[in-house]
Amino acid sequence: MIRWSWKVNIGLVLVGSSLVLAILHYFEFHDAYTLSFYLALDIVFVPVQVLLVSIIIERLLNEREKQALIKKLNMVIGAFFSEVGTTLIRMLAGSCVDATELAERLDIQGRWKAKEYQAARRFADGYECHLSLDSESFVALRSFQLEKRSFVLALLQNPSLLEHERFTDLLWAICHLTEELAARNDFTGLPASDTQHLGGDVRRAYALLVREWLRYVEHLQENYPYIYSLAVRLNPFNPNANVVVEG
Repeated sequence: MIRWSWKVNIGLVLVGSSLVLAILHYFEFHDAYTLSFYLALDIVFVPVQVLLVSIIIERLLNEREKQALIKKLNMVIGAFFSEVGTTLIRMLAGSCVDATELAERLDIQGRWKAKEYQAARRFADGYECHLSLDSESFVALRSFQLEKRSFVLALLQNPSLLEHERFTDLLWAICHLTEELAARNDFTGLPASDTQHLGGDVRRAYALLVREWLRYVEHLQENYPYIYSLAVRLNPFNPNANVVVEG
């Protein structure tokens, strides 16, 4: 026994319905010429109708897939900042020479609008951090990043990242910094050239963290206000951040 798919069944029902309606029309009006004329006219424009419908449906499906992909990607970014990003920012903020200016520029409040975010993005996109790092800072960074290495590598395997170049660059910068730190057993007595090299890797990662954190928080305000409230209260750039909600 042949089992037709649901698409074939629907197609047969529609074709059968058209045939029945055409027969009813003929027996009611006895006008085969007009029926044939409109049938031929409809057939002539079928390719154009198919083209228009295909374009519209394809656009709608692509837009829906894009929105779903963006949602999944923001979930990945949220997991990153919860597990790695926020702590890493807080660790490096202690070594940031211009931490005061950074805290003022990124002092995000619940009342922020598009204008404030636009100004903050301009600052973040042109921001070049100045860090004062010593051997203890490098040891702490190495310990933390080695602990989170598997998590970051797992994120890089997510196919959604193909649609987000900035966040991918951030993950690669963190992975590279982890490899550089892991390759050194001791950070005391390093030549100035090597310390400067490591500092450049840290600055690259930190600058990308600043930019992505800002965009992530802006996304939260628009879509997840309850998570946004927590992110603002835990602002890693604010040394006086307090998670307690005060009346």
